[in-house]
Amino acid sequence: QVHLVESGGGLARPGGSLRLSCAASGIIDNLASMGWYRQAPEAPYDQREFVIGITVGGTSMYGNSAKGRFTISRDDAGNTVYLQMNNLKPGDTATYYCNAKVLGPDGSLNDVAWGQGTLVTVSS
Repeated sequence: QVHLVESGGGLARPGGSLRLSCAASGIIDNLASMGWYRQAPEAPYDQREFVIGITVGGTSMYGNSAKGRFTISRDDAGNTVYLQMNNLKPGDTATYYCNAKVLGPDGSLNDVAWGQGTLVTVSS
């Protein structure tokens, strides 16, 4: 099993920055990617928006909300990923969930773990 623990959420002003961390533990050798999704306060459970991800090979993948403002990186061991969020907007207010995926037999990326979520609030 894979266990994900997020940290770094909180309150930021519009135009400010926050950095989220996600540490993975357990059986992580076969992870294909790690990344972040978010769920707005009023959104239902099944409407998590993909924000950003990074593959085991180091390729970054961006959702529409992340382009130009958010970046993702990871430590040398590949166990921890970081989401750097700049120029934050009130619309970025959401619970951010770390996600890990493995490569399925058909070549698709399949969810294998979710973190517990960390709340980011952008408000003046």
